[in-house]
Amino acid sequence: MTDKVQHSIAAEIRGRFAQRTVRSKDLDARAKERLPGGDTRAATYFAPYPAYMASGSGCYLYDVDGNEYLDLLNNYTSLIHGHAHPDIISAVKTQLEKGTVFGAAGEIQFQHAEHLCNRITAMDQVRYCNSGTEATLFAIRAARAFTGKDIFIKMDGGYHGCHDAVEVNIFADPAPEGPPAKHIGPGVPRNVLDDVWVVPFNDLDAVENMLKTNVDKVAAILTEPLMGAAGAICPQPGYLKGLRTLADKYNVVLIFDEVMTFRLSPGGLQETAGIQPDLTTLAKIIGGGLPIGAFGGRQDIMSRFDPAHEDPIFHSGTFNGNNITLAAGMAAMRLYDQAAVTRLNQLGDRLRDGFQDALEAAGLKGCVSGMGSLLQLHWRDQKPANATDSIVGLTKAGELPRLVHLEMMNRGVYSAGRGMFALSTPMTPADIDKAVVSFRETLSMLKPYIADELPFLL
Repeated sequence: MTDKVQHSIAAEIRGRFAQRTVRSKDLDARAKERLPGGDTRAATYFAPYPAYMASGSGCYLYDVDGNEYLDLLNNYTSLIHGHAHPDIISAVKTQLEKGTVFGAAGEIQFQHAEHLCNRITAMDQVRYCNSGTEATLFAIRAARAFTGKDIFIKMDGGYHGCHDAVEVNIFADPAPEGPPAKHIGPGVPRNVLDDVWVVPFNDLDAVENMLKTNVDKVAAILTEPLMGAAGAICPQPGYLKGLRTLADKYNVVLIFDEVMTFRLSPGGLQETAGIQPDLTTLAKIIGGGLPIGAFGGRQDIMSRFDPAHEDPIFHSGTFNGNNITLAAGMAAMRLYDQAAVTRLNQLGDRLRDGFQDALEAAGLKGCVSGMGSLLQLHWRDQKPANATDSIVGLTKAGELPRLVHLEMMNRGVYSAGRGMFALSTPMTPADIDKAVVSFRETLSMLKPYIADELPFLL
């Protein structure tokens, strides 16, 4: 009997998804003939196939089958103003008529840079690239050039893009105890393991233990001030300040990856925490929905990128600081002032509280982590302190996260398959309440499945 209950619920969810997305299924089959997996982003993949989106407006998406979704993903946090914001469209159109990229210096580039540096106290100078991946690559290179040392410390499970060095432990070591075992994915050369050391997030002792015996080798500490892709894991009280203290004590460069967290205040999470890193990496919202990356910080470090320097770091790129992206980014950031940040963070608190109340009302062990407009659903009774906590909970939950994701899509709410949510400024309290109702109904439907397959969550 229980097998039938379990099977029928999972089958019903998948069946309704298939009925709603007939054209998406056909397009996915066609796409896989030319694109490995059907797309060019691993993060967008989910079984049985993704819904193919046709358009977006405000905080809503519309797929090729005509289904409407409240977008609680916003292209993995990059669309701070949702889709097709008229001010951003206008800025892009105006710039498009003047030209896209000139292969020459342009006024809009230093205007955008001035805006960023005025928002971020710790940023004296900035350089542009085309993704968060590039931003962290060059921030690490800057730290190495400045210190003359090669090794950097990263957090287990920390996501900083896809270049070789940061692919080390891009997924956390699932072992619950002991120091993280270093690992890399296919195609990454094993020699990168020599220059990347890994410690758990929120563990200052682990950082200092590495520094005090190897201070002559370590160039930098690289971290997200809040772990994003690993599970919206918040820093514990004193952790970020402790990293700043250790970086000063052992004379290493402290790099904050604020690609995701810059949205949490006008000056990023570093402003909220009152911590000034030496270098900061940015992307996502600073481009207004178009591809961008940026890295910047102390003038004495960033000056190495000046071609007039006696020993400059070479940095170029055909589309670095292109006019179209910077025009969109300027419009987006001007709109995202303190009032907008405060309102959006309050909506995030409303969603986090609503989801947590729904879990408790359903009698399920689960929690919601994050800060402001970023949040993550976890299938464990305590918020994770590090990426291992997060991945162990996700693994133990089996198919449940994917079924929750599909059923919420069936009910018109779009998010990341792993349970990550990111808000946008067009949202209203009514939109947030709609998402909470969808989540409540989804839990109610899945509770018999959970009772059978995952009784430890009851």
